[in-house]
Amino acid sequence: MQLTELIGALAVLSGALFVISSMLGMGMGLTLAQILGPLKNARLVVLALVANFALVPLLAWLITLVLPLDEPLRVGLLILAASAGAPFLPKLVQGAKGDVGFAVGMMVLLMVGTVIYLPLVLPLLLQGVEVNAWAILKSLIGLMLVPLVVGLSIRAHSTDAGERWAKVMNRVSSISLLVLIVLGLGLNVSNIIDLVGSYGFLALLLFVGGTLSLGMLFGGRDRSVRSVMALGTAQRNVSAAIVVATQNFAGTMTLPYVLVAAIVLLLVLLPTATRMGRGREPAGTRPTDAELVSSP
Repeated sequence: MQLTELIGALAVLSGALFVISSMLGMGMGLTLAQILGPLKNARLVVLALVANFALVPLLAWLITLVLPLDEPLRVGLLILAASAGAPFLPKLVQGAKGDVGFAVGMMVLLMVGTVIYLPLVLPLLLQGVEVNAWAILKSLIGLMLVPLVVGLSIRAHSTDAGERWAKVMNRVSSISLLVLIVLGLGLNVSNIIDLVGSYGFLALLLFVGGTLSLGMLFGGRDRSVRSVMALGTAQRNVSAAIVVATQNFAGTMTLPYVLVAAIVLLLVLLPTATRMGRGREPAGTRPTDAELVSSP
């Protein structure tokens, strides 16, 4: 096995470990009521769906009209825009000290929406594209839903055990995320260098900035909710995007562009989340805006 293949295999392993440990940790640290509670707010649900499945693809399409992107890069950007429900969202929201329960609920909502949305919309955006919804669904169920359910079950059986193991899983996810970023940079350094200074890189920066702004606008006044909407709208479901790019655009720059975008998103959003959380208490230890208004 060549060194590049070994690094690639380690990157895949660290990525899977990050997602699984994150979902286990979230499940062990939260109750089902904490996850589903914010989703009872119909306004938040509608805003999240509109932002992620209408406005983000529209933004990406407008960027492709303004910037003269090569066709593979244009395709990659549109695939990313149509893929929502990122497994990185809860970790980002932890850094922002936002509402982690809402982050997990929003992630699951958008993930399910993506499985339905991609096969319907991508063939309209990109002529000749076929999307295997089952391949995407299998990946998302195995890496995200199953570990989340297992974590919730452990928490329901024993709160103490759940909280204890949640801390362990959070450490594992943090370490595996760091390894993933380092390996991802190593694997894609040539692609990143090629894109720096190009319209493709500019398109990614405009996309991240625009999606963050959309999420902030739709998030309302409650900072713990606004951070979830901003980060959840900006961070795309790279796993789903990779499945689509691999199935339909192997041998082109579309897949490398999606992989570079995944690294760029993390490099931008991780410090952004930390900045959002600076000087704030974690959500759940402070009153919400509604509680402040209603208090005497």
